[in-house]
Amino acid sequence: MKVFYSSKDWKQYKEQHSVGTLGFVPTMGALHQGHLSLITAAKQQNDAVMSSIFVNPTQFNNATDLEKYPRTVSKDIELLQKVGCDFVIVPEVNDLYPNGLQTESIFLNGLDKEMEGAFRPGHFDGVATVVKRLFGIVEPNKAYFGEKDFQQLQIIKQMVRSESLHVEIHGMPIIREANGLAMSSRNERLTQEQRSEAKLIYEMLQFVKESFHSKTIAENIIFVENSFKNSIFELEYFVIVNEDTLQPMNEKISGISYRAFIACFADEVRLIDNLYIGTI
Repeated sequence: MKVFYSSKDWKQYKEQHSVGTLGFVPTMGALHQGHLSLITAAKQQNDAVMSSIFVNPTQFNNATDLEKYPRTVSKDIELLQKVGCDFVIVPEVNDLYPNGLQTESIFLNGLDKEMEGAFRPGHFDGVATVVKRLFGIVEPNKAYFGEKDFQQLQIIKQMVRSESLHVEIHGMPIIREANGLAMSSRNERLTQEQRSEAKLIYEMLQFVKESFHSKTIAENIIFVENSFKNSIFELEYFVIVNEDTLQPMNEKISGISYRAFIACFADEVRLIDNLYIGTI
């Protein structure tokens, strides 16, 4: 596996070598099995696979969160090598933001205003900007993203359409821990008790999926909110939305695909998850 620390080095390598079809998995490091499953999927569908490790400052609206985000580059590179990743780029901030930490104005069709966007202003401007710039550097044929960040996945698809980029976007299933907790780099900051009790998140999503046809949307939301009141977690939001538009839904309409989204806090650690719950 070849490691590049600048876009210049990667572009120079690419000019001198044929890499064939290239799959790309952008990450912020602190890799876990969820990330590695994306590499495995990309390997099956491309001649070569590249990953990136870059903690993007413009998508953090909380300075403490940015400061505490785990940085484990050496370990990450070892993990990528073990799963057969061909290339990894670890750029510096000024490589992606040569003119300072300014985000681009990209049309996201309102997808950035719901859920995470409402609670983390500017977050998706940072995501869309950095992914666009990484695509410009890497020039992949296909790129892979986990469905744990389903809103992000929809936004990246929209960004590709808005900017007329020639990258095929693939969303991949959520990888979960044994108790159902969605794998995340943030899980490492949980206490043993919090990690165990966090099974509640997936249990609530499963409950809503199972009761979606027998209960109203309002009844499901009230049940989840009450369940969290009796837990060690602070619920930030629970919504059931139109999967395509991400608009919250208050009633069931034929032909719409519904997905439930949840965000909560375990002390300072913020956890998110989502699940497809069906159509009418």
